[in-house]
Amino acid sequence: MAVWIIIIIILAVILGAVVAIYNGLIALIEAVRNNEKQIDIQLDRRFKVFESLINVVKNYMDYEKSTLKEVVALRQQAQTAKVQGDTAHAMAAEDKISGILSGLNVVFEQYPDLKANQNALQLQEEIVNTENKLAYSKQAYNDSVERYNAKKKSLLQSVIVSTFPSKLDFNFPYWNLGGPEKIKEREDYTVKM
Repeated sequence: MAVWIIIIIILAVILGAVVAIYNGLIALIEAVRNNEKQIDIQLDRRFKVFESLINVVKNYMDYEKSTLKEVVALRQQAQTAKVQGDTAHAMAAEDKISGILSGLNVVFEQYPDLKANQNALQLQEEIVNTENKLAYSKQAYNDSVERYNAKKKSLLQSVIVSTFPSKLDFNFPYWNLGGPEKIKEREDYTVKM
């Protein structure tokens, strides 16, 4: 009788451990997905602010026509790739948009009247703020992917992951944040008008 009680207690402890590990991994997966949604929010915000900025500067430059077309095309590529599950191509298209936006300061310097336009100043500052929030969101996402990957490779967790691969085994891609020089450039970035 005592042996059966010990066996039942051991099985209950093992079952409890499996459930705790499973739930912990699910929580990490949901954290990654939540951080991914935060990036999507910032990407949509960036596109809307950029579109507003283009509308303000239409009277000042021809540059905005080709730039807006390129940004719209890249945004469409990113959205299509995301719907198709091609996260790598979606990330690459969004990174190209970031490159376009970082080159706007040079264009703004060519238009003295535009530098005095309060709406343009506010929108450009908003783009800078959005890019900073986007960089923070990407870093939070990458950190959550790193925590998940480390946890799922742990000894007991890897056994549970291999038991429930469709529910627990995901390969989330990392966002490219650039090297240390790119991070320093972002930290030192200011609107130059």
